[in-house]
Amino acid sequence: MPRATSDKFSRAHQPSAKASASKDAKSSSSSSAGRNPIFKTEQFGQHILKNPLVAQGIVDKANLRPTDQVLEVGPGTGNLTMRILEKAKHVTAVEFDPRMAAELTKRVQGKPEQRKLEIIIGDFVKADLPYFDVCISNTPYQISSPLIFRLLSHRPLPRVCILMFQREFALRLVARPGTELWSRLSANVQLYAKVDHVMNVGKNNFRPAPMVESSVVRVVPKDPPPPVKFEEFDGLGRILFSRRNKTVHGNFMAKGVIDMLEKNWRTWCAETNQMVEDNVVMKTKIEQVLTDMGYGENRAAKMDVDDLLKLLSAFHEIGVHFA
Repeated sequence: MPRATSDKFSRAHQPSAKASASKDAKSSSSSSAGRNPIFKTEQFGQHILKNPLVAQGIVDKANLRPTDQVLEVGPGTGNLTMRILEKAKHVTAVEFDPRMAAELTKRVQGKPEQRKLEIIIGDFVKADLPYFDVCISNTPYQISSPLIFRLLSHRPLPRVCILMFQREFALRLVARPGTELWSRLSANVQLYAKVDHVMNVGKNNFRPAPMVESSVVRVVPKDPPPPVKFEEFDGLGRILFSRRNKTVHGNFMAKGVIDMLEKNWRTWCAETNQMVEDNVVMKTKIEQVLTDMGYGENRAAKMDVDDLLKLLSAFHEIGVHFA
């Protein structure tokens, strides 16, 4: 797995125009009548969960044990945190806004929960994370992709993560092959984890209310993780899902793809002391793999993770790499 940095993953999973429009609309809503009068929550893309029943439901879905150490991302004023503290041994809360952290500190001051809570003020994507068994997050939408990949690359792996995202993002995480939302993001996450949809959360459960709906997902990392380099799997996905409804053959024949793979192949040959064939035709090598595997006329929109792994393995056997 790669290091989960915001630069790497924001480029790897660019939001759709629809998602960008939703984000713009959400920001517009946050700066209008729904603005929090005390905390400038819109500055950090944060929407405070105000419904206690939803907060309790999220904590219940985590099935916390008395021995659990919990990582909470984006605690805000602590509506989720206080319920987690009732169930867990210790909570580390990562909060970007110092004023939110101060409010949370006040809520536990002088109480038994104070000894069980540690607050890290800073950017979750860059923060040094402690050991944790469970992660619970009311995720600021702009770090959705960096957050989930950082959790999947963390060692040791957490037992379970209960994460709230913008609904479109959440539905992409749980999408299945052949459905409209099956994507490179879906495949990348499902390679390393089992993902289930837990609940829908309406926008009126937040203060200020965003313009988009939210959903909660349960992410259970595969332990041990599959012995596949993320960069290789993601590189293959980048080619196939660039046009998910085009044939696999068509995507490999796209401008620049063959040249890139030939360059990677020559690098592999040099590193492994393989003899470089005279007058090699990379296009022919690629087409031969697709023909042998029977995937040439398939479409990424209908290929599952196992299909992608088989194709990746076939290319590796002839020294063709994607990263």
